[in-house]
Amino acid sequence: MGQGYRAFISYSHRDEAAAKWLHRKLETYRFPSRLVGRETPWGPLPRTLSPIFRDRDELSAGPSLPEKVQQALAASHVLLVICSPQAAASAWVNREIEEFRTLHPERAILLALVDGTPDTAFPPAIRAGTDASFEPLAADLRPEGDGRRLGLLKLLAGLVDVPLGELVQRDAQRKMRRVMVVTVMALLAVAILSTSMVLAVRARNEAERQRASAEGLIEFMLTDLRKRLEGVGRLDVLSTVNHRALSYYRQQDIDELPVESLERRARILLAMGEDDEQRGDFTRALAQLEEASRTTGILLAQQPDDPQRIYTHAQSEFWVGLIAWRTQRIDATEQAFERYGQLTDRLIAKDPDNPDWLMEAGYAASNMGTLLLRDRGDAVAAEKRFRASTGLFETALRMKPDDEGIRWDIADSHGWIADSYRAQQRYVDALAERKRQKAVLAGLLADYPRNERYRRDALASDFGMALIVLDSGGRAAEAHLRNVYRQAAQLAAHDRDNEKLEQQRIAIGLFLAKAILGKNPSPSPAVLGEGRRLLSDCDTNAARGDTELAQFCEILAAKMEARKPAIQLSHVASKGRLSPRWGIDFTSELRNVGLDRVGP
Repeated sequence: MGQGYRAFISYSHRDEAAAKWLHRKLETYRFPSRLVGRETPWGPLPRTLSPIFRDRDELSAGPSLPEKVQQALAASHVLLVICSPQAAASAWVNREIEEFRTLHPERAILLALVDGTPDTAFPPAIRAGTDASFEPLAADLRPEGDGRRLGLLKLLAGLVDVPLGELVQRDAQRKMRRVMVVTVMALLAVAILSTSMVLAVRARNEAERQRASAEGLIEFMLTDLRKRLEGVGRLDVLSTVNHRALSYYRQQDIDELPVESLERRARILLAMGEDDEQRGDFTRALAQLEEASRTTGILLAQQPDDPQRIYTHAQSEFWVGLIAWRTQRIDATEQAFERYGQLTDRLIAKDPDNPDWLMEAGYAASNMGTLLLRDRGDAVAAEKRFRASTGLFETALRMKPDDEGIRWDIADSHGWIADSYRAQQRYVDALAERKRQKAVLAGLLADYPRNERYRRDALASDFGMALIVLDSGGRAAEAHLRNVYRQAAQLAAHDRDNEKLEQQRIAIGLFLAKAILGKNPSPSPAVLGEGRRLLSDCDTNAARGDTELAQFCEILAAKMEARKPAIQLSHVASKGRLSPRWGIDFTSELRNVGLDRVGP
């Protein structure tokens, strides 16, 4: 083929996940031996396709493509465009298509449809100017189209100009072999596990050996075998294994188990619990994590002064508390978080100069503070926890002064202290904490000027200051929010594919609308018009699934139109005093539109 790239992948930033998947699949696909060496327009067919260009990190906001991208386009044999409504609206994608057609009018352009329809997803540069000399080849990767697997094969066939049927036949044969081999392995493993458990009960003199074999097999299933089953889409085979493993562990007399079995038991149960928590199966996750906590508790009782065992049991308590929080069992959450904090205190008592232990204790204090503020409504107690967390983080930073993560944790703690002051209506103190947070973030931005997270956090800190001024009735609230909204709009415009920045802009706009309407009890047509323009973003935001901002938008619209909001009051009431993300006091907002009672 010569020097250059096999293909250049052009895509919108919002389609980055699809681009990464396609890039990896194209470069790792192995062509059948009988096809390798066949002559193609680019020379003999290789075993794999590499390299393929995919890079968005270095793009600037200038009017022309960066030199790096232009060079890659010039060196690419095929252009592969990931098509979606976002790609169709992307100026960058259109520029890359136009540049490639200018450089290589005779070369192929492949289209991979991942969202929308051809009418809405194909970029203008594809739809416009098409003639007989230019005919893009398209593959529909959507589930209702070709699907990812067939779509990938279509793209591969187009890249190397071989019949699609040959690749489909080879892929089906290979997949069938893999499914058969891995399925047989899984079923055999289940049979061995069942047999091992029966023998462990019947033959006491073989109990230790059989237990070790069974537990080793379980560990294999949850690590190596799980990865193989994921590759062929047969994770369902493990559901029986997980169920039997949990039943097996519950029946054990763990007071009689050796240390090695207890440690393995804790590792396996914790891994199973975390995995189920990620999938949203909180019931099964809680059962597994409670068994893990019981196991780490026994290990700790055997060696109560061992820091590693204290730490391991602390992690179990944290996870049990987290699942309780996710299922709205607040009392159980508080009890688990208290135990977590007590264990981290023991770690510090053992080694007060260990920064990792200090950070762990800081996280425990911060978790409890968040629970007290959001779910208990006890801002005074929450403030004490956040101050304790900040002090621990600052001590750890003196030990590790170059640790970027600790500096961010300190900034975050100042923000939480400010929120607790705001809930207490201590607005002067709240502003002071926000200024401390802003100073830490300014230092981080000075050291890492291109860090998007720090820029967004700095804007959020300014937003927090504006909310404090708004709540306190300060005259500068509207001007402050206008300034913050202008910054948010500039950031969102600079990176139009960043959904987090756009959502932040929408949220700030809603609070600006509140400030405008609150300042004008009998708003003029001009004020009403500005309020409606700001609230018009609400429909877009609701489509993104942010319930809190959608409900807040409805309350503000009702106030502007002198009506009661058409929302589920019981749902609003369940949010408590403060919304988790934006600090919205729904009780106060509903009272402002004439609803004195919050409830179903």
